[in-house]
Amino acid sequence: MALRRAREEGRRGSASTLVIVGLANPGADYAGSRHNVGGDAVRLVATRRGVTFSLERRQRCVTVTVPTPNGPVTLAVPTTFMNESGAALAPLLRRTSLQDLSRLVIAHDELDLEPGRLQFKQGGGLAGHNGLRSIAKTLGTNEFARLRIGIGKPVRKEQGADYVLQRPTGARKEALAVDVSGAADAIELLLDYDFDDAQRRVNGARG
Repeated sequence: MALRRAREEGRRGSASTLVIVGLANPGADYAGSRHNVGGDAVRLVATRRGVTFSLERRQRCVTVTVPTPNGPVTLAVPTTFMNESGAALAPLLRRTSLQDLSRLVIAHDELDLEPGRLQFKQGGGLAGHNGLRSIAKTLGTNEFARLRIGIGKPVRKEQGADYVLQRPTGARKEALAVDVSGAADAIELLLDYDFDDAQRRVNGARG
């Protein structure tokens, strides 16, 4: 297993108390799509905090570490395609010395939540999400935390793939930007509060 090999190779870099990964597909063709809301939210948090992502050799994600009252937190966005997101996790967890997977939070789009709804969750199923499936395969477990960002469902189930990759226009584009901003707000709660507190605040709110 990739994660086990990473641990056996030893730890590198400074320890992070929390690692937050936003899922997205790379490249201009996917920019602004519903599938990219996790990555977009994490990037927005970095912009708000005035920090810049960097790509280190052999990493398969861009990262930046920010100071918080609870210790350093690493923000990351994989540079792989969504269905290969797990490839970024082994080197990322090795570099950040994170062993407690409850302290790994994956921000991702969620068809089963209506647009504007957010939900923090510890563990659970994968809901057919290819990015989550890849990460679970790499880690050998589903027991990592998530920020589920609601994007709603298409009219017909068979339209799912096109729907998530679609880049909304007009009012729907503006609404998606608002939802990304709300997800960034939720992530910022994790920087200043513990997970349980952030979960109560976010899951108890109505969009």
